Amino acid sequence: MRILISGASIAGPVLAYWLARHNFSVTVVERAAAPRKTGGHAVDLFRPAMDISEKMGVLARIEARTTGTSRLALVPEGGRPVRVDLSTIFGAASDRHAEIMRDDLSEIYYEAARDDVEYLFGDSITAISPDGDVRFERAAPRRFDVIVGADGLHSTVRRLVFGDETRFSTSTGAYLAVLTLPDMTGVDGELRIHVGVGRTAGMYRAQHLGDARALFLFRSEHPLDYHHHDVPRQKELLRAAFTGVNPEVQHWLDALDGTGPFYFDSITQLRMDTWSRGRVTLVGDAGYCPGPAVGGSTSLAVVGAYVLAGELARAGGDPERAFPAYERAMAEHVRGSHAVGLSAAKTLIPASRLGVRGLAQGTRLLSALPPGLGRVFLRLTTKSARFHNSMTVDDYPSPPRQRSTA
Repeated sequence: MRILISGASIAGPVLAYWLARHNFSVTVVERAAAPRKTGGHAVDLFRPAMDISEKMGVLARIEARTTGTSRLALVPEGGRPVRVDLSTIFGAASDRHAEIMRDDLSEIYYEAARDDVEYLFGDSITAISPDGDVRFERAAPRRFDVIVGADGLHSTVRRLVFGDETRFSTSTGAYLAVLTLPDMTGVDGELRIHVGVGRTAGMYRAQHLGDARALFLFRSEHPLDYHHHDVPRQKELLRAAFTGVNPEVQHWLDALDGTGPFYFDSITQLRMDTWSRGRVTLVGDAGYCPGPAVGGSTSLAVVGAYVLAGELARAGGDPERAFPAYERAMAEHVRGSHAVGLSAAKTLIPASRLGVRGLAQGTRLLSALPPGLGRVFLRLTTKSARFHNSMTVDDYPSPPRQRSTA
């Protein structure tokens, strides 16, 4: 049985790995010319995704590439920094967690299955027929039994099969930008965040990287006018949103004049009645994005990929049986991720001075509490981490890996 996956970031390679383990013939098509190195931001993996990664045999590599960020310094506008141990925060909400750069995680998942999967880099799908005939920009047409869109928030597969993105996207009113900065000495292990009304900016450096990342979150009363490929316009909007900010954040913004990797997009949720049509389905952000940077989308994508592969194997490759089972298994996880994504966006980007003070005071209280009381306090307040740590999935046994004797 031949399965085509569009997208080689997170969900695509994880899905490819498990489909190959279930003895399906897998092809992955990716628009980028090689495995992506886009200077992306750090992402979180919680217990279910960590468990799946362990089954894939890549957990040790993930743990070796964690960012090493251990301290948070929160600076409210006009106030003094408040510092807290990040291990206290994540340890209270999740007993198994890793923060890793998105590029590193994508590379690890890609390498886990690259010898068992066909990759078509530098290409993209242009048409999909109900019978499974697929046309590409470069490769010759082929027929597949199942086609999966794992190609992110602006999914080509979703557009071709389900229609324009605007039919399914719900904006939170917030925007996200990630900027790669030159080497920032003296910041190892610390996430430094400046919080003001309607805008938040943070900077950190992964322990194994020679550069740093600045992350910007902000709200706009009206939808911003830009195209997701128009980088100069995106940089202009980011500068405008942080006009008058403190000198440290302005120093980070000065790197916009360079040519380093840059990401900008709205924090948008995808809400669809179904992620499947005929022999086509969607996984990860392409089908149910809970909001970049706020909704635990990486862990959700890993879980979704594992479940989809497992349900296809359980159904003997029959999409009419597998896709509804996949959607039933993921429905509660997706609803919960959407809810905590909206809540996290409100917390991370306060809408008032009262919200800024509340965030600072909560952090200050946490820094002053004994470790035991701090963990109790966090168990009551870290809704997003607790939710993604508690997701459960079926176990989908796969046949023993067949090793080549050639």
